Formats: sequence, structure tokens, C-alpha cells
Amino acid sequence: MNEESRTTRRLAAILAADVVGYSLLMGLDEEGTLAALKAHRKEVIDPLIAQHQGRIFKTTGDGLLIEFASIVDAVRCAVVVQQGIESRNANVDESRRIRFRIGINVGDVIVEGDDIFGDGVNVAARLEALAEPGRICVSATVREHVAEKIPIGFADLGEHRVKNIARPVHVFHIETRIEQRNVDVADHQQALLALPDRPSIAVLPFTNLSGDVEQDYLADGMVEDIITGLSRIKWLFVIARNSSFAYKGKPVNVKQAGRELGVRYILEGSVRKASNRVRVTGQLIEAESGRHVWADRYDRTLDDVFAIQDELTMSVVAVIEPSLRQAEIERVKRKRPDSLDAYDLVLRAIPNVYTAMPDGAAKALPLLESALEMEPDYALAHGFAAWAHEIIFARAGAHEENRLGATRHAQGAIAHGRDDALALSLGGFALGLVAHDREAARQAFEAALALSPSCALTYVFGSVVAAYAGSADRAIEWGERAIRLSPFDPISYAPLLAVTLGHLQREEYEAAAVAAHKVFQANPFWSLAHVSLAATQARIGRLEAAKAAAERVLELQPSFTISGLCAAFDIDPALATPLGEALAEAGLPA
Repeated sequence: MNEESRTTRRLAAILAADVVGYSLLMGLDEEGTLAALKAHRKEVIDPLIAQHQGRIFKTTGDGLLIEFASIVDAVRCAVVVQQGIESRNANVDESRRIRFRIGINVGDVIVEGDDIFGDGVNVAARLEALAEPGRICVSATVREHVAEKIPIGFADLGEHRVKNIARPVHVFHIETRIEQRNVDVADHQQALLALPDRPSIAVLPFTNLSGDVEQDYLADGMVEDIITGLSRIKWLFVIARNSSFAYKGKPVNVKQAGRELGVRYILEGSVRKASNRVRVTGQLIEAESGRHVWADRYDRTLDDVFAIQDELTMSVVAVIEPSLRQAEIERVKRKRPDSLDAYDLVLRAIPNVYTAMPDGAAKALPLLESALEMEPDYALAHGFAAWAHEIIFARAGAHEENRLGATRHAQGAIAHGRDDALALSLGGFALGLVAHDREAARQAFEAALALSPSCALTYVFGSVVAAYAGSADRAIEWGERAIRLSPFDPISYAPLLAVTLGHLQREEYEAAAVAAHKVFQANPFWSLAHVSLAATQARIGRLEAAKAAAERVLELQPSFTISGLCAAFDIDPALATPLGEALAEAGLPA
């Protein structure tokens, strides 16, 4: 076969893509840039090209030329590739983000073997050079063929003379929903939307990276469930579904979306289904600053679409609550003391309560009392005040005033927080531990879970009450569920303690020792962390380690006695007996 017989012509859509600032990125970090680009290709770009029936016919160090038989497939692929890359950039420093420019043209091309040449290719490359970072430029022919087939808009950039092309090229770029608006109207709407006086969030439609529009239902259903779950968090203002879904299928500027919707935080993400597996990523962003508060990825087998949707929704909602609360705490630290309202005062108190030690609780109480002077019915302030009093009562002398204070504020949290899962959980915790009213605690926890099934803190506090009540199985089950729902929660030490005590009661000493070490790692300045180490090390025969832990208990809590611990929490004999024996063996006073 001669060379001429292998040369053919055909009409094709050509997509040209190139990395923005490739030489600079390589100069900053050659190995890291190459590794990131390889990962982008493997996990996002190549799978999406294949799903849209594209074929890579040429690569350079930082660029790709791709052929599509369908213009619609080419444009659709370009849009989801840019969205996928933007999602992957969520936790990457701005100076090291890999972004692509993309150009798309359709025309007659020359095919030689696996390679393609001609003006159709050259114009695509020139269009790519005209695109802004993260954007897509297309020719007028592409614009005409796509028309209304894809729900996107086009901005007319006019005619351009480009290198090695004799005729002017009419250029359009694919635009966001925001850019399609009349600027004056957008500015007017933004001016009307002031931020609420509580933290506010919008959950944008998750990007379907599967390349199959039929899988949109999975992404949309998950977002709807996340919105519902977040709406159950009393202290959080959540934008309704209809407003969030106005952004579906559009590239989104997070800062602009935050201003448009009048929210402080934006949750965005992506869903990719491949075979029988699904991968969901999520990023929580502070809209005004663009700072990433939280990001995570979840991989599951897709045995039951609805079960996996429920599981992932609960996971996402559970980890967002502590992440949001920490972001709010950091924000309030920057406010002037004379500008604090009741909500701000509670946020300032929380880190001190979270230490679970008397000094921290003593610092928190005046802030919480000031908040309650401003808002006497503030359920969450009552709840944290109840916990603060419980901490002081249990670890600083068992004074009656603190027992009464814990009980009074716990009752206030439950009375005023019937629609607030966290307030109910804090109230139930104090009633169960200090007032020794386990039935009232059980009812409070059940009411909290009825309001918010994904509230990890309900399982946190409920696991500890179950442990002291001698319910070893429930202590372990609820403790492990709390850790699974919110693995990086600032108070993960509490459910870990419950798991430790549950295993200790069941005489599973090695498992108890492992959990006790995790308690210590989560809060090394908590006296009960060292109590758990002392007990478990004694039970596995490491007496020197047990005695060292016991000494640390007395350094942190000089008044500690085994009988005092058991009396303060009314510990059930099923746990009190093995725990007391182990602590006595470690050398702690009776």
C-alpha cells in the first residue's frame, strides 16, 4: 500500500488542551507537577475522554489533541473535564494548581495513520491559546452545531486573526450562568442579600463525572439529602434546594455564588460512578475568602444505590458540622470583644469546654453566662454551661453548686432546645452523668437522633453515658459510630473513652488498651485519658506503664480517688468493679 492511499480526509471535532503556566509549575516543583498531571490524566481526563467517545491522537509534555466524531460530545467532555480539574484543585495552593485552556473546532482534517493534520486542528490549537485559564473557547461552527443541545451559554468574543490561518476566526467562549446575567441586575441582587446572623451554607449541585447524564439522579439525590440533613442543624442557615440547583450544569465562581446566595459557606463536590463503584468528593469553602474548610473523598461499592446514598449523606453531614463550627470559632476570634453577640460568646467558650478539664470549663462559664443574659432561652448556651459544670463537678471536688448548675442548665437545654439536636445531647449528657437520671438522658438522645440522625455528637455523649451505666455493648456501638461519622472531631476522646470502658467491662483487655492509647492521643491533657491508660495497662500486665499513667492522673487531678470517680458518675457495678480493681493495681488511691 503506498503512502497516498493511507491518507484520508474526514470531518471531525478537534479538542486542543494545554496546561496553563506549565514551565513555571515545572520550575517550582518538577516532580510534583509531573505527578499531579499524571494523576489528573489517569483519574479525570482520560476516563472522561473515553466515556465521550474521544481519541487522543497527539500529546506533548503539557498538551493534548483529541478527536471526536460528535461536536456535542466534544463540548460536553470539555465542560466536565474543566469541572473535574477544578474540583481536584480544591485543596491545592493557588500557585501550584494545574489548570487547562481548551479550544474546540470542527472542520475537514487529513488523517495519516493515527495522526491528524490540517486547518481543523490548527484552528483548535489557536482557540485554545485564546482561552483564559480553566475556560473553553470554540469556533462559530461549534457554536452553531451545539445550539441548545447542551444547557450552557456562549459569549461572543468577535473575530480574531490568528497565526498561520488566512481568514479571521470568529471566537466564542463557554460562559457561566453568572456571566450570562445583566451585570446591573446581578449587582442589585447581591446588594439585597446580607449574610444571616448565623453561619449560612449553600450546597451546590454535585458534578456528575461519570459522563452519563442518566447518573445525574445519583448526584442530585445526594445533594438533596445533604441539604435536608444540614437543615436539621439548628444553628445553621441552609439555602433551599431550588436556589442551589439554579447553578446545575454551570461552571461556578464560589465567591460570586456566595454573594449571590447570601451565604458564608459553599459546599460543592462531584460524583463518579464506574462499574459497581462510586466515588464522591466534597469541599467546604468559605465563600468570601475562598479558604477551604474541609475536603474529603468517599469510595463505596454500589450494591444498593439508595443505601449508599444514605450512608454517604450521613458521613458528609456529620463531618461538616464540626468543621463548620471550628471555622466559625476561628472567625469569631477575629472579632472585637465589644462586638460579640450571644452566638459569638458561645463560640468563644466552646474550645475551653472541649478541653474537658476544670481550668478550661471555668474560663468558659462566664462567657456562657453572658450569652444567657442576652438570650435567656438560648438552648445551646444552656447545654455547654451544663457540660462545663459537669466537668468542674467531676474533676474539681464534686461541689454541690456545680452538680446543681449542671442539672439546671441541662434542663434548660432540653426545655428550650426541643428542635436542637446538639442542645438535647448536651442536656442528656449532663443529666445522665451528674443528675444520674439515665432515663431522662435516654429520652434526650432519642429525641436528638429523631431530629438529626447524623448528629455525631449525640453518639459521642450517648456512648459515655452508656459506658458508665454498664451498657458495654451500646457504649462500643455508639462510640464507634461517633468516630466513624466524625473521625476528626475535636472531642473524639470521649467516644474513644466509652469504647475503652466497654471493652474493659467485657474483659477484652488488648482492645481496651488500644482504644485507651487513642484516647490519650486525642487529648493528652485530660485526666481520664490517663485513667484509661492506667486501668488498661494494669490489666495487660504492664505495671510500670500503669503506675506512670496513675502518677499523671494525680498531677492533672490531685483530688482523684477511685471511689470519687465511681460516685460522681454513679458508675454501674458491672464496670465499677473491674475498673476499680485495675486502678487500684496501678496505684491510684481508693
